[in-house]
Amino acid sequence: MKNKRGWIKIVEAFVAILLIMGVVLIFINKGYFGKSDISEKVYEYENSVLREIELNQSLRGEILNIPEEKIPMESDNLADYPYFPASIQNKVHERTPEYLSCKSKICKAERICSLNSYLDKDIYARAIIITANSTVYNPKQLKIFCWAK
Repeated sequence: MKNKRGWIKIVEAFVAILLIMGVVLIFINKGYFGKSDISEKVYEYENSVLREIELNQSLRGEILNIPEEKIPMESDNLADYPYFPASIQNKVHERTPEYLSCKSKICKAERICSLNSYLDKDIYARAIIITANSTVYNPKQLKIFCWAK
């Protein structure tokens, strides 16, 4: 009978430790259970738009024909960047879901391409490099930045 009591105490201690660990993990997680994760949908959207632009020869040509001295440029700041291709901007905005806000930016391929302004939100970014078409070799990076509204 004495040996059974020892095992019962060990099982009780183990269950108590599991309960405490569960409560601690919930507090560490800080309420993540209630949040919805949209990252997969956002990245899928960004990849599809970038792929569409990458495979369209006329859109590639517009990006490649931007003069080097005009780079970098953002899509939403047309006062400062009037050379940003309207067709690229339209392609991104017409495909943007209603729950997202997006900006696109064209940079030199070898440079870091980041937003000019700071946003205190979760920003999802994807990029492609457009290097050449049949007549022009002028590598540039097209990057899309999206965040939830």
